[in-house]
Amino acid sequence: MKNFLLILVCLFSTATHAGVDIQRWTTSSGARVLFVASPVLPMLDVQIDFAAGSLYVAEEKAGLAGLTVGLLDSGARVGDTLLDEEQIAERLADVGARLSSSVDHDRASLRLRTLSSKAEREASLELLRAVIALPSFPDDALAREKARHIAAIQEADTQPDSIGSKRFAQAMYPDHPYGVNATPDSVARIARADLVSFWRTHYLAQRAVVSIIGAVTRQEAVAIANKLTEALPQAPALPAAPALKAVTLPRRQAIRLPHPAAQSHIFIGMPSVQRNDPDFFPLLVGNYVLGGGGFVSRLMQEVREKRGYAYGVRSTIAPRLLPGPFEIGLQTKRSQSGDAIKLVETLLRDFLRDGPTAKELKAAKQNLIDGQALRLDSNAKILGFLSLIGFYELPLNYLDEYPRRIETVTARQVRDAFARHVQPEHLVTVVVAAD
Repeated sequence: MKNFLLILVCLFSTATHAGVDIQRWTTSSGARVLFVASPVLPMLDVQIDFAAGSLYVAEEKAGLAGLTVGLLDSGARVGDTLLDEEQIAERLADVGARLSSSVDHDRASLRLRTLSSKAEREASLELLRAVIALPSFPDDALAREKARHIAAIQEADTQPDSIGSKRFAQAMYPDHPYGVNATPDSVARIARADLVSFWRTHYLAQRAVVSIIGAVTRQEAVAIANKLTEALPQAPALPAAPALKAVTLPRRQAIRLPHPAAQSHIFIGMPSVQRNDPDFFPLLVGNYVLGGGGFVSRLMQEVREKRGYAYGVRSTIAPRLLPGPFEIGLQTKRSQSGDAIKLVETLLRDFLRDGPTAKELKAAKQNLIDGQALRLDSNAKILGFLSLIGFYELPLNYLDEYPRRIETVTARQVRDAFARHVQPEHLVTVVVAAD
């Protein structure tokens, strides 16, 4: 019955949230907490984030961040009992809870979805607390996951899109962690002691961000956050944030990589914008016009619809803790890759010079504002925004201000923002399978 109820709730938790009321505080252990009360459904969603992404890993141990967060639930101590991964999974299943983890360049995250009834909630939270605060990192699980990661890397290194993505990152971020990818050798070098050291260094209470949404009160949310973070590794004083290597803009270059694929895989871009940059909203609106708006974007209209060079083409702005990439990507026939690249460069140059038309600007803003409701139509989606706001220390009224910030963007602001963050003299082009 518990599992059945959880499935029903997950399928139908689409109630619209208007005017999200976010509460924020700091626990006695130093963790930042964001909370939204949502009593409509008998559910609780919790996410805990740490500054423990690949940005904090040395190149020779690339892959360590992912292995660490991925192996947290492979074994942990609950009370006087050391549970293995099967026992942890069974206990989660018994209370109808789901625990998942993820990692990106900046952060490592664990997310728990559980029923909000007291017995189920407390049992699942106890397991989450155990895996983040008392992990055992069993040797057999590490050996298995290393073998799996190595096999996945070797397979990916035969695929043109993966080859291009990795080489593109290296060219955009030379001598920087953002440009580093795990290799079979780097994963093979990782030992259990590395996981323990990385966890003790980066999974600190003072560096944790806890996001909570569900059918609990503020008092209960306070207790939840305290329970999760009080047993985390502690530093004697608030530790200084790890020194991060600055991003250096690359020189303009074109890299061509051989591959027998029938189509060329093309990547064009450069490091662009940080998460909290005031230019983010003009860049977001402008990118929608250029290539982020699907079939209504200029790139799709000109590259696909008018000339048939590609089935799909898109541009993306991906802000990070440090300047994240602006990227244009497409696939095309090998014989026409040169023409496709010239067209994309011409369209980008024209956009940098002229910006969006009044019609394009109005349509982009309307679509972005209207689409915001769909990005807030479930607790799980709101949880994602809570973690984003908390981890990157965005304003607490970020969600309420989003429509206004979009609406006030002008064409001049778009041109100026793109001029600051997308500079042709620093664009990197990577082509895999080019004639």
